Amino acid sequence: MKHAILSFALIIAGAIFGQNAEKKSKAAKPTLKFTTLEIVRDSIPYDSKDLFIFEFKNNSKKPATIQGVQTSCGCTAAEKPTEAVKPGKKGKISVSYDTKRVGQFTKTITVTSDVSEPIVLTIRGTVLPQKEEPVKN
Repeated sequence: MKHAILSFALIIAGAIFGQNAEKKSKAAKPTLKFTTLEIVRDSIPYDSKDLFIFEFKNNSKKPATIQGVQTSCGCTAAEKPTEAVKPGKKGKISVSYDTKRVGQFTKTITVTSDVSEPIVLTIRGTVLPQKEEPVKN
């Protein structure tokens, strides 16, 4: 009888805690909402200076400070906002890739802030070979 009561109590406790965790996960909205998490560009000209721009909105109730942007390799650089982004306002992460590297690439950028878990952004593309200039005599 003791085992039956103990088992019943554990089942009830598990159900109660499970429902609370489910409610929290459904209610939680991302505090930094990016318009896209991935940008794909095909046919990128050799040695071009185009940036990949990731825009986001601060949905938290306090100013958001982007603490860091970590790129997956040295051929990629990222710039973050220098000032805190106020609640309800927008910000951007600008990413550049070394387009002197011909071929396909996939790179990630991890964004850390004081209002959310780390967010991983991705850039993909293909850099075209350098056009050869005609030889002049």
